[in-house]
Amino acid sequence: MRKVVDVWMQHPTPDFLRSDFFSSVLGWMGWDSIPDQIPLQSTIDQYDSAKVSHALVSAWWGPSGPIISNDDVAKWVAQYPDRLIGVCSADLLRPIPAIAEISRCVEELNFKAVRIVPWLWDLPPNDRHYYPIYAQCVRLDVPVCLQVGHTGPMMRSEPGRPIPYLDDVAHDFPELRIVAGHIGYPWTAEMISLATKYSNVYIDTSAYKPKRYPREIVEFMKGHGSRKVMFGTNFPMVSPLDCMNELDLLGLDDQCAERFLWSNAAKVFGL
Repeated sequence: MRKVVDVWMQHPTPDFLRSDFFSSVLGWMGWDSIPDQIPLQSTIDQYDSAKVSHALVSAWWGPSGPIISNDDVAKWVAQYPDRLIGVCSADLLRPIPAIAEISRCVEELNFKAVRIVPWLWDLPPNDRHYYPIYAQCVRLDVPVCLQVGHTGPMMRSEPGRPIPYLDDVAHDFPELRIVAGHIGYPWTAEMISLATKYSNVYIDTSAYKPKRYPREIVEFMKGHGSRKVMFGTNFPMVSPLDCMNELDLLGLDDQCAERFLWSNAAKVFGL
């Protein structure tokens, strides 16, 4: 199997899919109804069919508490340790417990990153609530993963605008590795400018199939941004097989494709 890592996906638990904010996207995901159980093997089968070797599986935490818990993610990683890599989340509004939980996940469970979804909190990433988490990520030497661009679920898109919000974070935390997921559309040029300006700012392509990548991001990947962009799907919202089947549409040479699919992520996440 080819070395490929999907840097943003989640195993779709029924509770996750039943969250109110996903009601607007279930239709185009192809979910007519949500089963009471969704086996982890069904997700692994999706990655087998796409010949994607590794995936960073994410926890989710929102204002009402865990949506996908860190312990659930740890359980899944333990079942497929050669395929799945844990990404934790934490409560923005309780900084001391959040720092303790992130430390537990990284130091005891070997998680490789922290993910916070700004639209879920309706707080842009330069809000003071994030800063203790950023400082802890620097201490633990793990990336923070955020969402940029418009919001598919029925939540405000403004927290996903790269400039000024993510610009402030990269300026205030130059040691922090920042992975901005979902490309940043319709502010793709802003996101590219930040990834160009700051050595520790990266972009992942999750939530978009290759045929829908903005032209600017493809040109960036082929040029001076070849070490700055990583492959992601946002499964189950986007199928890994669909993404891999459309990869040739990008016209990447072998070196750019290898960086995009594997080595950029291996460096950033310490794989």
